Amino acid sequence: MKLNCDLGESFGSWKMGADSQVMPFIDQANIACGFHAGDPLTMQNTLQLAKQHNVSIGAHPSYPDLVGFGRRSMQCTPEEITALVTYQIAAIDGMAKSLQTCIEYVKPHGALYNDMMEDTDVRSAILTAISRYNLSLASSTSDSKALKLMLLATADLEHHRQQAKSFNVDILAEAFADRCYDDNGKLLSRDKKGAVLSKDKMLAQVKQLKDLGCATTINGNTIKLSVDSLCVHGDNTESINAIAEIKALICQ
Repeated sequence: MKLNCDLGESFGSWKMGADSQVMPFIDQANIACGFHAGDPLTMQNTLQLAKQHNVSIGAHPSYPDLVGFGRRSMQCTPEEITALVTYQIAAIDGMAKSLQTCIEYVKPHGALYNDMMEDTDVRSAILTAISRYNLSLASSTSDSKALKLMLLATADLEHHRQQAKSFNVDILAEAFADRCYDDNGKLLSRDKKGAVLSKDKMLAQVKQLKDLGCATTINGNTIKLSVDSLCVHGDNTESINAIAEIKALICQ
């Protein structure tokens, strides 16, 4: 199981997260592409930091919502979603290539991520963008690998894998270290009490996921989760304080 984190989310003079503190402990960096956060210099600096620590890089696209930090759903057509995701992938991939590195996967952000998990058409639009981009990589002289899609590990994971397979896209299934789950295997809304876990509960959930392949829901029920990567948030003080311990648990 790998560890991933959403990074590069500062914008201009506004600072978000503690990227330099988090990067040494993670395996995968989901880097904002400018639509919910991030600017060219932030993207460049975050890419350089990831390269320095030998961390895999993922595009972290969102709806065009700087004011709402990408946490507000937008009524975009599938064609618009494909275009805006392609645009953001190309931006971060181009900057990565200028630094002699490359991106390896795509993890949508915030409301786009949630909509992807709920709506087949949104998921198909994102998969279309990745599939087309992979075709462009295959036809070029680039050494870049085909991009994968990172999404939430749920009971529908096999269905999602089959859908992605029809687009010739592989899936990375993730769980969250610092978020509580509901009984349907989805993340408990941030608006609800207990949605973000304390450090002790966070570490307990990481151990449970690693050792038993399951998590305990807000109502005390157990759900099975098949997980490739575990997400920890760099904007959560509890997560930053616990990240070294989380990494140690994963590596045991």
